[in-house]
Amino acid sequence: MHLIETRSLCHAYSTSTEDVLKNIHFVADERQRIAVLGPNGAGKSTLFRHFNGILFPKSGEVLIRGEPITKANLSEVRRFVGLVFQNPDDQVFSPTVEQDIAFGPYNLGLDADCVAERVDRVCEMLGLEGLRSRAPHHLSGGEKKRVAIAGVLAMEPQVMVLDEPTAGLDPQGVKELFGFLNDLPNSCGVTVIYSTHQVELVPEMADLVYVMERGEITGAGTPEEIFLQEDLLARAHLELPALPRLIRSLQKHGVAIDPAYTYHDAEQSFLKAFGKL
Repeated sequence: MHLIETRSLCHAYSTSTEDVLKNIHFVADERQRIAVLGPNGAGKSTLFRHFNGILFPKSGEVLIRGEPITKANLSEVRRFVGLVFQNPDDQVFSPTVEQDIAFGPYNLGLDADCVAERVDRVCEMLGLEGLRSRAPHHLSGGEKKRVAIAGVLAMEPQVMVLDEPTAGLDPQGVKELFGFLNDLPNSCGVTVIYSTHQVELVPEMADLVYVMERGEITGAGTPEEIFLQEDLLARAHLELPALPRLIRSLQKHGVAIDPAYTYHDAEQSFLKAFGKL
């Protein structure tokens, strides 16, 4: 049984006669790291909003642990699947950071001691201890993003869905955030699903990649399987990450070097190719 499964999912907004999601088949399992890639307008955000019942399908269905999402089980679904929006201003609204993080757990009906323990824990995990009394609207974009993630994580979901989590972050912020997200499956047992344009990081932090174009899933597989398909990447306006791109260029110039996608594998390929192993 999958944590999340969509079957022939289609969706159309009331302002349009055309489906913005078309026959989507998507699966997420325990402790996975799943990247969803595609150009703006491909339907990534619309798909994500189906995972916790913000949107409902025009046709097809969305299953959470094998059960369709209905109005009757919506609160349980939203406890199970936490969604972090691209713009943290759409999610962070309480007078202080601490109150914002506590909002979700209180809505779950937890007592004050349990809520306080969860707030303490996620503040430590995300480095927010010094910001607890601050007003969110005084924070930087990266700090707001961490507060939004902390508020969802404090509800202890089994799946975290993040819509363009690196939007507006500087390179150091991207590195720190992805380092944190990359560890969640092991540290907390959480499945992480995210959309991103940062293809360089995908080989390091995705077990499974979906590619979307014009409301359809046009590719699914491991990072290696996806990045071997140059036509697929070109149609989705995606570039091959720098390391495999460099290795392919060297191969075309006659250098005997093994393909690699992660930094560690690329290092081993270069050492082997140049006689250092």
